[in-house]
Amino acid sequence: MITTSQNISNQDIEQYITYPVEIQMANLPGVKEIRSISKFGLCVVTIVFEDDLGTYLPRKLIAEKIKSASEKIPDGFGTPEMGPITTGLGEIYQYTIEVKPKFKDQYTVTDLRTIQDWVVKRQLSGIKGVVEINTWGGYLKEYEIAISPSKLKAMNISTTDVFTALENNNSIAGGAYIEKINQSYFIRAEGKVKSLEDIEKIVVKNTNGIPIYVKDVADVRFGHANRFGAITGNGEGEKVLGQVMMLKETNSKQVINDVKTRIAEIQKSLPDEVYINGFLQRSELVAKTTLTVAENLILGCLIVIFVVVLLLGNWRSSLVVASVIPLCLLFAISLMNIFGIDDNLMSLGAIDFGIIIDGAVIIVEFIAFQIASKAAQIGPMSKEDRQIEIDQITYKSASKMMNSAIFGQLIILIVFIPILSLKGIEGKMFKPMAMTFSFALVGAMIFCVTSVPVVSSLFLKPKEENPNSVSSKLIRKLNSWYVPVITWALRNTKKVLYGALGLLVMAFGLFTTMGGEFIPTLDEGDFVIQPVLKTGSSLTKTIATTTKIEKIILKNFPEVDQVVSRIGAAEVPTDPMSMEESDVIVKLKPKSEWVSADSKNELADKIKVAIEKQIPNMEIEFRQPIEMRFNELISGTRSDIAVKVFGEDLNVLAKKAHEIKKAIEKVEGASDIIIEKTEGLPQMSVRYDRSKIARYGLNISELNDMIALGFAGKTVGNVFEGEKRFDMVIRLNQTNRHDINDLKNLYVSAPNGEQIPLQELANIEYTEGPAKISRDNTNRRIVVGINVRNRDLQSVVTDIQRIVNTKNQTTSRLLCSIWRTI
Repeated sequence: MITTSQNISNQDIEQYITYPVEIQMANLPGVKEIRSISKFGLCVVTIVFEDDLGTYLPRKLIAEKIKSASEKIPDGFGTPEMGPITTGLGEIYQYTIEVKPKFKDQYTVTDLRTIQDWVVKRQLSGIKGVVEINTWGGYLKEYEIAISPSKLKAMNISTTDVFTALENNNSIAGGAYIEKINQSYFIRAEGKVKSLEDIEKIVVKNTNGIPIYVKDVADVRFGHANRFGAITGNGEGEKVLGQVMMLKETNSKQVINDVKTRIAEIQKSLPDEVYINGFLQRSELVAKTTLTVAENLILGCLIVIFVVVLLLGNWRSSLVVASVIPLCLLFAISLMNIFGIDDNLMSLGAIDFGIIIDGAVIIVEFIAFQIASKAAQIGPMSKEDRQIEIDQITYKSASKMMNSAIFGQLIILIVFIPILSLKGIEGKMFKPMAMTFSFALVGAMIFCVTSVPVVSSLFLKPKEENPNSVSSKLIRKLNSWYVPVITWALRNTKKVLYGALGLLVMAFGLFTTMGGEFIPTLDEGDFVIQPVLKTGSSLTKTIATTTKIEKIILKNFPEVDQVVSRIGAAEVPTDPMSMEESDVIVKLKPKSEWVSADSKNELADKIKVAIEKQIPNMEIEFRQPIEMRFNELISGTRSDIAVKVFGEDLNVLAKKAHEIKKAIEKVEGASDIIIEKTEGLPQMSVRYDRSKIARYGLNISELNDMIALGFAGKTVGNVFEGEKRFDMVIRLNQTNRHDINDLKNLYVSAPNGEQIPLQELANIEYTEGPAKISRDNTNRRIVVGINVRNRDLQSVVTDIQRIVNTKNQTTSRLLCSIWRTI
């Protein structure tokens, strides 16, 4: 659930929004985990339910609780809303709105943001399987009334007077209709402002017959909303990004194809100099994995056929066995379609054709042997009698070997029963593999008792084995090696048993020393670099930093195709980063075009060195886009390993986190050790003096409203440009919103008309507060994130757990969460 309240501090967000929402949701049936992030102006609560509840029942349960949670949140602090029906892996297509180089000076980022919001986004909506089009970056256009405090004071006009005048002079009305000469004339009063000039001409006050207009006390112009995020790209500065988010449990390949088709149509409606640059597409990874699956299936099939031909020495027998492969594959794919299993690397990629044809090999080989051994008897028979004899041989041979063939495949099938019982992430990942393989094995057993004997009877010919064939020579050679070995083994049974037992013990010993991972890392083909800036860094500073990083990468590494940086939070803040946090997405060219490095790890190390050389004292992390999201889905953090420290005092949590970081820095394989930023956010604190406020006849709500209106701005209406709608916002002039003195000198109107500076009513000073407050299951926590390189995950975790346990003396509670990307 997402709650936006742009003017509320972190501590107040936690106290007034996060806590009431968590308490209400904690009692819902099926809740496994509740995670939350409280930041300036934003609260994001993630609720994890049991898998068997499905997608829509949990949303219904949450919807019933949202109302009661909203009643506990003060008015004006925001209303909790559920996020789109998607997952963290639902960002299937990301694009930027670009301008051709010759025309860049004709379009501002505000213009591009308007094109994204009112042209591209609207036309992308309505595609089947698309649940949200998220916008990131640029400036959201506003009609801004920038008031001048000095002019207001000189003319004895309050900010409230200006606000009321704007509110009362921007409306429409209707007067029903008048009948005249058999016609009805409907009455429409048009009082909406349509331009900057209309706003300027609104009268604020009339003194002795002399009107005072808005333009006399304020600058009326096009402005932009306060923003908490931005986009930069390819070292060219700011850009505008769109994210296409897919409906949960939808066919991603089909949705991406539909999006691409619609993008091509939208491009025709854009100005010639503006184009859509799809820089990150899930279809590219899908295509790579699909190609890998196809290669595995084709190569596996060819290798199996080659081995069967080599060992059986009979083309006809080999083709009969090989015919089972496409039939089993078709059978498995049919059942996959019925049970709703997608074809992917984990499902089709796990099929082993050698195991599938095992039963067919046993049956066909024995049938072929029996027919060949009776070739002399069958040869002289007529065609009809020969076929009858072959049918009888086939029936007896298949019946004799059927138990062995089916029993062997049943044993393999039973092995997959524990995998089918898996739950959670493990079940979602490995169940499709087990089910697909089981479908193929069931198909193999069915074809072994049906098609294989029939095809053998029709296709195999009574022909004596050629003793000089390659297959016969190979089998004789293998037998010459095997017979002495089996003879010795049967004469020395105790030695064989003891030797087998010793090998088993040795295997267990080796197993305990092996490293471990959830599954091997999938090479997605792209990077995500996360620079770690000082807490409270301005958006301007972060933009400058990411732009410099982009230039460094593109200049020094020809392997890089594009670099796009996402800073802060998007319009729909499903990824609630702060303004000093960013994701630098590095899109790489095919490996055949690489010249600087041979592997991604080597390239990552070189990029890190190049960045640190030109931007010293800045920590950076390397991840992959889907890997990062997958990690975040599992435990709420993006790193491969997370050490979570729980407690109430944020200062103590930060201290313990730094101690843990220092202790684990020398662990082999632990890289990019980053502590979650929870402290050091610069603030201007306003502490009211209640006695002075009472002396002037004011109240705190009026002062709070004045601060919010002056610095954040307050919407006073809308202005329409055709179908486009823009907010009309009143706030202080930019020159009066620079530093703490502007806050101190903010004038407030007393009931007697006197203008009083805010510093007379409050103590205003610089302070530091928490950067964000993260919670798991209603408990505050801080995370030490570790990425793993050049070593297995389990070994790194074991070393970290050992070190953390020795340090866990005064910390209230520690938890080491382990997960791995797909």
